[in-house]
Amino acid sequence: MPPTPPPVIEADGTRLLLRYHPPYDWTHLERFLADHASPGVETVTPGRYARTFALDGRCGTLAVVSEVDGLSVLVRHPDPDRVLERIVARLRAMFDLDADPLAIARGLAHDPLIAALVARRPGLRMPGAFDPFELAVRAILGQQVSVAAATRLAGRLVAAFGTQLTVDEQGDEPGLTHLFPAPEQLVDAEISLILNMPRARGRAIQGLAAAMLTTPDLFSPGRDLDETISRLTALPGIGDWTAHYVAMRVLAQADALPAGDVGLMRALDDGSGRPSRLAILERSAAWRPWRGYAAIHLWAEDAARGTARRTS
Repeated sequence: MPPTPPPVIEADGTRLLLRYHPPYDWTHLERFLADHASPGVETVTPGRYARTFALDGRCGTLAVVSEVDGLSVLVRHPDPDRVLERIVARLRAMFDLDADPLAIARGLAHDPLIAALVARRPGLRMPGAFDPFELAVRAILGQQVSVAAATRLAGRLVAAFGTQLTVDEQGDEPGLTHLFPAPEQLVDAEISLILNMPRARGRAIQGLAAAMLTTPDLFSPGRDLDETISRLTALPGIGDWTAHYVAMRVLAQADALPAGDVGLMRALDDGSGRPSRLAILERSAAWRPWRGYAAIHLWAEDAARGTARRTS
């Protein structure tokens, strides 16, 4: 992989180029991020992802653009030199830039269906998270509802409890108006009442916020998958699906698998009916240690079939 050029200070911010191992499927990643973007915090337009963030108590925005030789990043922050290294690390994880597509393809070659999906979308990446708490809250909001419904709930959560940016902080990024609520803003918030959703789900978000405040290393990397799942499912309202989803997207656990996911079941339906969670777990033995990437390919296939059905 070619070296990443050093950052360049420009009039409108700090620009840098992030390299990756090709191939890289920006198109699908952009579509996934667009479907899951939190209104007010993230925007996705063709070829471009933008978001707000806060580091060291100060607000900023960033924009990521797909280029031929990497991802171009523009960072606007009052003290870019102080935060740039952390932003680069977060973006490399969020956009899965250090993955080796050839190694993943070899690891998933034992299942003919998955191998065919990998051949169809060879540069598919696992969408990560810029902020662990934000992604985990989004996962809870997505429990037992559609992605579109979860996105609407996220927008209402942001508007009700997030910090609004000033005009200067927004810069020239239309649609970026708020920071995602921090744990201290949600730990005692009337989430269920404001969002008109089940009280158990609101309590789960409050519990997650409390855990973040008392256990700052809640999402620190380095644990094995079983320990990660056990740690997460010990939190109120966090079940197996949510724990595996968070393990995939927050902690980059390549072997995590939300086996009970309906999208996976639809994608694995060969005409004889959707497989059960247990059947998926049994079949997924051939995907290890890349079950998370198999899930990403199956979700992509499910989305493609859904688009084909709607347009036929």
